[in-house]
Amino acid sequence: MRPVNLKTRIFLDGGDPSETKEIIGRLGFLDGQTTNPTLISKNPAARRRIEQGKKFSKEEVLDFYRDVVLEISSLLPRGSISVEVYADASTKAEEMLQEGREMFSWIPNAQIKFPTISEGLKAAEQALSHGLRVNMTLCFTQEQAAAVYAATKGAKKGAVFVSPFIGRLDDKGENGMDLIYNIIGMYREGDGHVEVLTASVRSIDHLLYALKLGSDIVTAPFGILREWGDRGLPVPGDEYSYDTGSLKAIPIKDIALTKDWSAYDISHGLTDKGLERFSSDWNSLIA
Repeated sequence: MRPVNLKTRIFLDGGDPSETKEIIGRLGFLDGQTTNPTLISKNPAARRRIEQGKKFSKEEVLDFYRDVVLEISSLLPRGSISVEVYADASTKAEEMLQEGREMFSWIPNAQIKFPTISEGLKAAEQALSHGLRVNMTLCFTQEQAAAVYAATKGAKKGAVFVSPFIGRLDDKGENGMDLIYNIIGMYREGDGHVEVLTASVRSIDHLLYALKLGSDIVTAPFGILREWGDRGLPVPGDEYSYDTGSLKAIPIKDIALTKDWSAYDISHGLTDKGLERFSSDWNSLIA
């Protein structure tokens, strides 16, 4: 069951409802789930269909995504379920918003994922005005997180998540967990309307350190949540120390949250690569 001293919400990062069921059984609770095009492309039913040479039409793949999300929502009726719009480098805000509004109608507990790029931030601004909840994904810098804060100012608590991808920073030799520390510190100067969702978790230590730092939410894949459960759901105390190894530190920056979102430098190569990968995995399902 949920540890009494656990303040962070725990999400599963996955696109297979059978994993959702198992994690709920192992942990005794689960606060939500994040999905994305890559995870949906790895869904066992989708993989079987592709292996049989039966690709989806654009309408069918959205129907498939909806059915997966509906099943997950039925397992987590009080949780938050992140559903990601299709976006590549040329997708306009209006297209993202249109798809986001459709996805938001699928389930009562949806959080629509937009990429942290200019068109994604434009879409998020408009989405919030239409009553949607958003999760800004593929965040790799403090500046991007500041832009998310500025673009969504005035939103209610719970309506906006930002998802820094720590594992992909680790992959290039930078300490991704520094980014979580830096964003949490920066947001202390704000009104608290954006919640930090630690994403791209690659190890149990990523999870544990995110808990110690006070990340609002952590989303982790099946294997890591299973390991955490097998260890007895530990919540680290003051004695816990995160081993950075040879990873290069990401220094915190003094960034004001008062500027217009368009004034921040939100460019990052990993955001571009992530966008390319998600769109490619989604397109691989379509005839």
